[in-house]
Amino acid sequence: MNGEAPNTADWQDALYDLLRQNGVTQFAYVPDAGHARLIDRSLADNGAHSVPLTTEEEGVALLAGADLGGARAVLLMQSSGVGNCVNLLSLMKGGRFPLLTIVSMRGDFGEGNPWQYPMGQAVEPVLAAMGVICLRIERPEEVLPTAGAALTMAFQSGQAVAVLLTQKLLGAKKF
Repeated sequence: MNGEAPNTADWQDALYDLLRQNGVTQFAYVPDAGHARLIDRSLADNGAHSVPLTTEEEGVALLAGADLGGARAVLLMQSSGVGNCVNLLSLMKGGRFPLLTIVSMRGDFGEGNPWQYPMGQAVEPVLAAMGVICLRIERPEEVLPTAGAALTMAFQSGQAVAVLLTQKLLGAKKF
């Protein structure tokens, strides 16, 4: 097996379409292979505004600003970037802003890079400590129902929600 998940483009295209159908117009991201399809689609979409970040915590502030401006946004990041966001996650809780982030996980199923394990294993407890609800996806058929639930939780209930795309779904990277 080459480590790639089957039908990756199919579920990623369906996920992008779901985000757009639910009014997400801003895509904040730090470049990441796990989000390449979502990033590419947002860059090609004239109805979307794609914002490359220098660090993930900028995305948390961007999502708060989007909400203040009446827009919906999503933060795309790798699990290693979660640690960069901890302090600013208090902004979301204190300001009662919705948060929707999609996190491509490292440091779990089949990981070959020992440097990815510490943050990969800390993602859920760190996010939970900051009041962020974590929803894990391991199989392609879980993508749309889980992302749909996250959209409802974030934008109708005003919650902070992280959708975790596991390495079972994405495929384990060789590096």
